[in-house]
Amino acid sequence: MIGRLRGTLAEKQPPHLIVDVGGLGYELEVPMTTLYRLPKLGEVVTLHTHLVVREDAHLLYGFAEKRERELFRELIRLNGVGPKLALALMSGLEVDELVRCVQAQDASALVRVPGVGKKTAERLLVELKDRFKAWETSPAMFTLVSDGPLPVASESTAEADAVSALVSLGYKPQEASKAIAAIKDKAGLGSEELIRRSLKGMITK
Repeated sequence: MIGRLRGTLAEKQPPHLIVDVGGLGYELEVPMTTLYRLPKLGEVVTLHTHLVVREDAHLLYGFAEKRERELFRELIRLNGVGPKLALALMSGLEVDELVRCVQAQDASALVRVPGVGKKTAERLLVELKDRFKAWETSPAMFTLVSDGPLPVASESTAEADAVSALVSLGYKPQEASKAIAAIKDKAGLGSEELIRRSLKGMITK
């Protein structure tokens, strides 16, 4: 089991990364909450990881915090929740927001995540409630997204990367493009910030 990687961030194509560890490139998928906190390309990054072994592939998922990895593991234990849906849930909602939804049994935000209908959301809330009883909601433990400046890319490249990332999370291309187009004052924003704002707009609208 690969539990943690520390190496150089070699490639970043949301939600996929390649981390170079001693000349060996590890390909990972990460939730958007981790993506927002990554350093620049060429800098050192440490990620907590979870390895999923399938008949046709070995898939490695990375997380900036152990807390994120714990949530991912809780989610994929649920019936009908695979890694893709777990990443979509974690990308659309920060950990503290998801925990609050579970505690309040509020399905309104969950149903806006692609792949989650009303019945699925209600079932997830019921199944997660007992699992989350031990989770404290101290703000300091759930502050996963930095509000600092993010890298700037060319507008066309950043928007294309953002649309691609949203599609990989399960949104339809038309939905992804519409969400990016709806962002105000987006000139000069990097793909990470575009993804963050578009997800926030779709989940909290």
